[in-house]
Amino acid sequence: MIKQIEKYLEEVKNFNSNDLKEIDAFRIKFISKKGILNQLFAEFKNVPNEEKKLFGQKINELKQAATEKVNGLKEAAENNNDEQAGELDLTRPGYPTEIGSRHPISIVKNQIIEIFKRIGFNVSEGPEIEDDWHNFTALNLPEYHPARDMQDTFFLQQNPDWLLRTHTSSVQTRYMEAHQPPIRTISPGRVYRNEDISARSHCIFHQVEGLYIDKGVSFADLKQTLLFFTKEMFGKSKIRLRPSYFPFTEPSAEVDIYWGLETETDYRITKGTGWLEIMGAGMVDPNVLKNMNIDPEEYTGFAFGMGIERIAMLLYQIPDIRMFYENDIRFLKQFESIV
Repeated sequence: MIKQIEKYLEEVKNFNSNDLKEIDAFRIKFISKKGILNQLFAEFKNVPNEEKKLFGQKINELKQAATEKVNGLKEAAENNNDEQAGELDLTRPGYPTEIGSRHPISIVKNQIIEIFKRIGFNVSEGPEIEDDWHNFTALNLPEYHPARDMQDTFFLQQNPDWLLRTHTSSVQTRYMEAHQPPIRTISPGRVYRNEDISARSHCIFHQVEGLYIDKGVSFADLKQTLLFFTKEMFGKSKIRLRPSYFPFTEPSAEVDIYWGLETETDYRITKGTGWLEIMGAGMVDPNVLKNMNIDPEEYTGFAFGMGIERIAMLLYQIPDIRMFYENDIRFLKQFESIV
């Protein structure tokens, strides 16, 4: 067997070609799954123990020699073909450039930001790993509030006072600490909730929350701002505000738009009512202003928040929230024509 390997080494050494087909045939003969090298490795178990060391060395030597020979000849042949191709033909059409597409979450987020920028809101950002004060306490959430429950929040094991933010309201508390009224800002970003993943909910999602604080801000200002947003975003001019409860706003409201009942899809997504909830809103609770060293006797304000995924699902009729996170190129390519 050793002598046979020596013959193979000699064959590899003497082989020479600039034809890619011949080189590939040589590769198949020696390196492929059914090639000589694999046959020799399979024969290894039948070699006498005293010859196994030398046999193994020779096989490895043959493998290295064959691999280097194939790679060297292949590279030389390809370079030779390039040289023979002659000068570049400038009249040939260029190869098409694959242009990517924006993710639907990014598309909707940018649309929301652009709408609110037109009425004077700036954009503020903050950390995704947040402390208890900015995420809960400063927002008027006492220790016994259900939102602090482990079922809702991802706490960090190293330090239970730190967590993955559950809303971008924490960005607003940081912004209020650093700025005095008038304040007019929106806070887009990713948030985390310890929830089961299904077609309608996910443990990771995105929000845009808005905050306006100044002298004489009223609930009428809130309603007019939201009406402007719904007209620009959805083309809908009819909204309603239903009484609700949020710890950081008082009074609070759920905001619905009248989607209509023109199609079967309208009936399905509105459950036959024509109305569709899109966000929560309300007047900033005076306790929140006090926590941020803003005088509630002098200043008032409103806040609102919406889920970007929910808006995108409505606009593009996406039935499953999990599709946003699967990175399926077939799904993403549908948004190539959308800026």
